[in-house]
Amino acid sequence: MDWRERALCLREDPDLFFPIGNINSGPVAMQTDEAKAVCHRCPVTEQCLAWAVDADPVEGIWGGTTEGERRAMRRRAARKPAGTETAA
Repeated sequence: MDWRERALCLREDPDLFFPIGNINSGPVAMQTDEAKAVCHRCPVTEQCLAWAVDADPVEGIWGGTTEGERRAMRRRAARKPAGTETAA
C-alpha cells in the first residue's frame, strides 16, 4: 500500500492544505494551523514531508510544514557539512 493511501488528508477538504494569502494573517494562519493539526495526527507525516522536500518546489502544507518551512529545511541541510550527524 502506498503511503498516500493512508494519509489523513484524504478525508479532509483539499483546500484546507492550500491556504491563499499571507501566512501570517489571521484567517490564513488559522487555516495553516488547522491543516498542520491534521498532519500531526497522520501516520504518514514523515513520508509526506520527505516527498515534499524531494519534489521541491511544491505548494501547500505537506508533512506538517509550509513551503517556506521546507525551503528553510533545505537551506539548513545544504549548509550542513557532509558526514555530520546530530545525536538525539
